[in-house]
Amino acid sequence: MNVTIIFALLLAIVTVTMAVAVLIVKKIRTAVLVSGVVSLIASIIYLLLASPDVAMTEAAIGSGLTTIIFFYVLNKMRSSDV
Repeated sequence: MNVTIIFALLLAIVTVTMAVAVLIVKKIRTAVLVSGVVSLIASIIYLLLASPDVAMTEAAIGSGLTTIIFFYVLNKMRSSDV
């Protein structure tokens, strides 16, 4: 087997495991972080599939900006005592 295929399969297994962990985890902050990791791994998979434009977009928006917005909203909700 090719090393790239093995690496892609390993990333796919980690992605599915992390996605299940998002559903199981009790703390919302941990779920947001794990969701960001899933997006980051997805961007690596896109890079392996020779799609660097989609990989950069997924890393910037899916992993970076979305995670920051989630944490911002969580802090706003906590400060307003909702």
